[in-house]
Amino acid sequence: MQRGSNPVGPRRDDETKHELQGYLKSGRPTHTEDFRDPEPPADDDPGASAPAADPAVEVARHLDRAAFPADARTLAAALEAGHAPGALVDAVRRLPEDGRYASPAEVARALDDGAGTE
Repeated sequence: MQRGSNPVGPRRDDETKHELQGYLKSGRPTHTEDFRDPEPPADDDPGASAPAADPAVEVARHLDRAAFPADARTLAAALEAGHAPGALVDAVRRLPEDGRYASPAEVARALDDGAGTE
C-alpha cells in the first residue's frame, strides 16, 4: 500500500476521474454558463497558432455540425467566430467560393488538395 501526501483517498480520485470524463473526451469546456469556461488561448500564446496534424480535426474543433453544409466564405466566418487559428481561417478563405462542403473531412480534403494554399 502506497502512503503518500495525497489529501484525498482513492475513492475520491475515482469520483473526480468520472466527473472529468466528459470534459476530457470532448476536448472543450462542458460548462453551460459562459463565465465558468476558461479563457481561450491568446494568439501569442505558445502553441496557440500551431495547427493540428489533421486538418479535419482542427476544422471540427472549431465548428459545430450545424455549420454544414456551407460554402468556404460561411465556414471562414464561422471559424473566425469560433476563435480558430488565423492560418486555418486564411486557408479556408482561399478555398474556391463555388464549393460546398458537407463535413470537416471534405474541408480537410480540399485543403490537402492544395486549394487552400498559395
